[in-house]
Amino acid sequence: MIPRTPIVVVGGGIAGLVAARDLALAGADVTLVEPERPGGKLRASPFAGVALDEAADAFLARVPDGVELCRELGLDGDLVSPSARRAYVWSHGALRPLPEGQVLGVPTDLDELAASGVVSPAALDQARAELATPLRAPEGDVAIGELMRARLGDEIVDRLVDPLVGGINAGDTDRLSLAATVPQLDAAARSGAGSLIEACRVQRAAVADPASPVFFAPRAGMASLAAATLEDATAHGLELVTARAVGLERERDGWRVALDGGRALRAEAVVIATPTGAAAGLVRPHAARAGTLLAAIPYASVAMIAIAVDRARIDRELDGSGFLVPRVEGRTITACSWATSKWPHLAGGDTVVVRASVGRDGDDRALALSDDALVEATLSDLRTTMDLRGEPSDVRVTRWAGSLPQYRPGHLDRVAAIDADLDAMAPRVVVTGAAFRGLGVPACIRQGRGAAGRILAALDPTS
Repeated sequence: MIPRTPIVVVGGGIAGLVAARDLALAGADVTLVEPERPGGKLRASPFAGVALDEAADAFLARVPDGVELCRELGLDGDLVSPSARRAYVWSHGALRPLPEGQVLGVPTDLDELAASGVVSPAALDQARAELATPLRAPEGDVAIGELMRARLGDEIVDRLVDPLVGGINAGDTDRLSLAATVPQLDAAARSGAGSLIEACRVQRAAVADPASPVFFAPRAGMASLAAATLEDATAHGLELVTARAVGLERERDGWRVALDGGRALRAEAVVIATPTGAAAGLVRPHAARAGTLLAAIPYASVAMIAIAVDRARIDRELDGSGFLVPRVEGRTITACSWATSKWPHLAGGDTVVVRASVGRDGDDRALALSDDALVEATLSDLRTTMDLRGEPSDVRVTRWAGSLPQYRPGHLDRVAAIDADLDAMAPRVVVTGAAFRGLGVPACIRQGRGAAGRILAALDPTS
């Protein structure tokens, strides 16, 4: 416990909220600085009669951090999982089932892969050959595509691995770090197994209950998780200041955080949970190397287009959670979630709600369109891919500019260097969030807790 110690947390996304809550629970006098509504990308708004998420609509159920936080907040009884486990890939001119047994796009059941029709017979032959090709661990961190193309060939990467992994990150697997982006596949590549497919088979066999839910979400939407975290932190003394942090000044016994409008907050420790460009501006005067490395982390921009349409205007059964669209297909959308089929609490009625994703690293062409043009391009893709007819009854466009950090090869070494420079040059200043060691909600929760733990240890080494 560190009673009444003043600590400032800059940034109110889920990582910052969790860090602030943990510090408040430890007895600190915590001030959260956030210029907008807390929650970051965990945001929902009314759409077609339901509360519909504007970004992430779920978190991984088999990673404990999200479930544990929900349990602490009393939300565990309100969690729902998708009713539809099947998903599709738009490949070679048709929606084809995402093969069962794949691990982040790496096929482990080649009969299922063949039956799906996602890839050609030649690609299947290359996957079969991989089973007989000795697996050598990569030297250092490499791009996902570098390893996967060498092992599985271009077609499986382009039509399975990239849509899955690249879709989650809005990234390009030929430029994404294997170790930082998909540690599960990095571990498989270094496992000593006979092949990459065999290593992934072992990983799947180790899952305690393959039929258990893969995803959870609060019934009221992901924004309710952020809201409950803020409410609980406030109940433990957190003060929310609606402002932007514009400077960080060193004082004899700690730090002073300058805010726009001329106000400043004194703190013995500071957690910075903002995008890295803003974080770089705050820390660079005190830790130049950390500032330079933070500023160099690239981001991708995306948009989420929600569409409501009468069920009679879709000429196919929406018998799954949605579909992925490989980059090589040349479509505007990168994925489409069938929200009213995916979530049991949204099902029923005559209106179908879908959420289409647009934008990926290295391709911002669609995002340069006006909202009207972006909606029309999205509708054109949906007419082709899921037999949509006519016009929607409601549309919502949510743009997330510079929102998804991209982990280039060597990313984890750079993150370690950032932490080391801050420890040496700016004691009790910690950075955290999606840009560092995982951008999913559970990863951000884990990193927020880690940041709070580091601050608590620095302030009270005997704890």
